[in-house]
Amino acid sequence: MAVFSSLSDRLQDTFDKLRGKGRLTEDDINVAMREIRLALLEADVNFRVVRAFVSRCREQCLEAEVLSSLNPTQNVVRIVLDELVKLLGSTDAELQLPATRKPNVIMLVGLQGSGKTTAAAKLAYLLKGQGKKVLLAACDVHRPAAADQLQTLGDEIGVGVWRGDGKDAVTIATDAVTRVAAEQNIDVVIVDTAGRLQIDEQMMQEAVDIRDAVRPDQILMVVDAMTGQDIVNVVNEFNSRMDFDGVIMSKLDGDARGGGALSVREVTGKPIMFVSQGEKPDSLEVFHPDRMARRILGMGDVIGIIEEAEKLSDEKSIADAERMLMEGFTMDDMLSQLQQVRKMGGMRKLAGMIPGVDRALSQSGANVGDEQIVPIEAMIHSMTKEERAKPRIINGQRRKRIAQGSGHTVQEVNVLIKQWEQMDKMMGSLRSMAVGGNQRQMGRAMGNMMRNMGMDPLEAEKLARMGGTGGAAANRQQRRNNSRPKKKGKQKKRRR
Repeated sequence: MAVFSSLSDRLQDTFDKLRGKGRLTEDDINVAMREIRLALLEADVNFRVVRAFVSRCREQCLEAEVLSSLNPTQNVVRIVLDELVKLLGSTDAELQLPATRKPNVIMLVGLQGSGKTTAAAKLAYLLKGQGKKVLLAACDVHRPAAADQLQTLGDEIGVGVWRGDGKDAVTIATDAVTRVAAEQNIDVVIVDTAGRLQIDEQMMQEAVDIRDAVRPDQILMVVDAMTGQDIVNVVNEFNSRMDFDGVIMSKLDGDARGGGALSVREVTGKPIMFVSQGEKPDSLEVFHPDRMARRILGMGDVIGIIEEAEKLSDEKSIADAERMLMEGFTMDDMLSQLQQVRKMGGMRKLAGMIPGVDRALSQSGANVGDEQIVPIEAMIHSMTKEERAKPRIINGQRRKRIAQGSGHTVQEVNVLIKQWEQMDKMMGSLRSMAVGGNQRQMGRAMGNMMRNMGMDPLEAEKLARMGGTGGAAANRQQRRNNSRPKKKGKQKKRRR
């Protein structure tokens, strides 16, 4: 979520100043609201949106019960969080695809360069993962090689692309929906239209003609998250002509100010349905306003991490987790965990979802990109099977051999061994709890740790209730131990 990093830092700095004051006065609130207003304006949020947002926050923060409460700063943070959630859209928006129609039709519109073609392929990949058979209709007949790009993306994700004659966009869309979809038993047709300018009347009319011809169930506008305040004029113009249903926010991993993204919902009333971070097909995610608001305020999204992990979990990974907890942590386990992190979106994405970590990394200048995983993989692959299973046997001579075999230094191998020791020590702490089956204690420890890192208390409570894998693993281990027949032996006579 690099596009909001500057805004996030400014808001967190403002809250840090409030926390240092203890009791708050009206002047403290006014100063904080002024800083929040400047932070939003510098992030290029529309000035009307900023004025309304700050006014609502200030009015609530000045209420007597807030200023006189035991923890007024926490109440101020909660008020700003709630208003930020409302700004982004209070509830998750879902695609409305009626089951009575087949195929369902989704039409994508947007400006030139907003990332529509890539978004079309990502949306197709997402729907395919939900068990739907998808067809992409290449209706951008104006941009050179647009159909070729869509074809390449479609081949990459295993989704068909209908290109027609490559000349008439309305005919291509109509044929894809009325004829090709029936022949191939398609569930959803995604119509990728040409990018246009809001002042281009001819191109706008083409989009209207496509809409009238295929009667889409959903019209989604693809918006570049790095667009500034001008995004308000763009979405208003499109909304007046197309009356779209929702927004796909692309390029959320960019490094621009991105305040335009915070203005869309307030200005148009249209929900943000999906956000895209990265170029990979699986980088399109359902938009959760509450989670985005927490991440902007530095509260993280640990529940999101859990959901990402659940997507990749299977019987083997669960068994491996239990084995690590009960028997120990190996280098193969470390390599497997790093590969799982990569599948979950990489180190940078996960850092942004853990409370306080993203900000700490940005302040320290540390690099946590996926390129940091590559040398670790090389060093682990240079180890023997025995060394990976029992890292404690890796002495100085073995470290020198591993360094030479992987193309790295002995110092780098030493750092890797140290990292393994720290992770194994953490597993040992969890193992000591798991042996006693103290699942509740583990849950409380994890919840407290997340609260101390700045996680939202409600999410920390959810995590605490989950209790962790360790307790469940220990309970299963205890049941297995109880089911084993006890060995009979000679009993010593009790002394009188």
